[in-house]
Amino acid sequence: MNNKNIIFFMPLMEIGGVEKNLFIISNYLSKKYDNIYICTSSKKYQNRFNKKIKFLSPKINLKENLHKRLKYFYCLYLLCIFILNNKNSFVISFQANIYCVLLCKLLKINVAIRSNTAPTGWDHGFIKKILYKLIIKKADVVITNSIEFKKILKKKLNINSVCIYNPLNKKDIVKQSKQKLNFNFFKKNKKVIKIINIGRLTEQKDQITILKAANILKKKKKIFKLLILGDGTEKQNLKNYIESNNLSKNVRLIKAQKNPFYLIKNSDVFILSSKYEGLPNVLLEAAVLKKLIISTACPTGPKEILMNGKGGLMYKTGDFEDLAKQIIYFINNKKKINNKVNYAYKNLNRFDYQKNLEKYFKIIKKYSS
Repeated sequence: MNNKNIIFFMPLMEIGGVEKNLFIISNYLSKKYDNIYICTSSKKYQNRFNKKIKFLSPKINLKENLHKRLKYFYCLYLLCIFILNNKNSFVISFQANIYCVLLCKLLKINVAIRSNTAPTGWDHGFIKKILYKLIIKKADVVITNSIEFKKILKKKLNINSVCIYNPLNKKDIVKQSKQKLNFNFFKKNKKVIKIINIGRLTEQKDQITILKAANILKKKKKIFKLLILGDGTEKQNLKNYIESNNLSKNVRLIKAQKNPFYLIKNSDVFILSSKYEGLPNVLLEAAVLKKLIISTACPTGPKEILMNGKGGLMYKTGDFEDLAKQIIYFINNKKKINNKVNYAYKNLNRFDYQKNLEKYFKIIKKYSS
């Protein structure tokens, strides 16, 4: 065991891919280090962490609607106090990376950042771009989760990074997928095409494009059910679209699930509609469960996971007509499509759970010494 303090900086927690990776990576490292800390304003998901892991969190419960930057600064304060009293520390930032790097460098502490979302997601404004470029370069190591992401950072910002794929625990996904289906909307019916999407209900995830494609399917009298799992700012807009286009019999919106895998298992098609990503876990999970994936060709991750369409179908971001065509193509070519499903599954070794976790350990060992 190592006495170094390893601190994961994650001020906000929802229930998405970034959080899943935080759970997996921190729990793995808790077997290697005695002192693992999570610096966060959220107390929601503490039961998902190993009991050995400690928390740097507010003593009071902060309001859910408190502005995210206030939560960032509160956590930066907690991190600062801890480091001043514990110089033998190494920080891994999963969020608010600019702020975290600035603080760590002021306090002369080594810091790694895990950049989770393609530059498309934050590349707004000249000043922000310059600040990001100047400050992120100060980190001791920048970790990206796809090769495409690594290349974009180098090309756009001249930032060298290390690519570590998201660790994929296939056994756990398969195990959880065996949960009994108690959801009549998705009951077995060979005549009905069951479509699923999982993600935060935000502009980035662009579920409105799926609903527009579903509207085309309805008009063409295709028999389908569409299930969307998630919560977010676009929820009411999506509900309004469903109601105004009489899609209620075909579409359901339900909240995010702790175990979505049994729902993926009971679907036929997984759709990713995002405008940008990092490396979307949900595509890996759908591939593990041998589902056809239809995804945008957005930056970054989908093209890499699906090997430019060899492992699934792809469509232009925001093009609901193209998406509808891809769904209809699947309906008419199910046997032919199986080759793509099998190809995606056979090429999941790149995301091996143990191999990618060991890469995190090696980096932390190198930069925290």
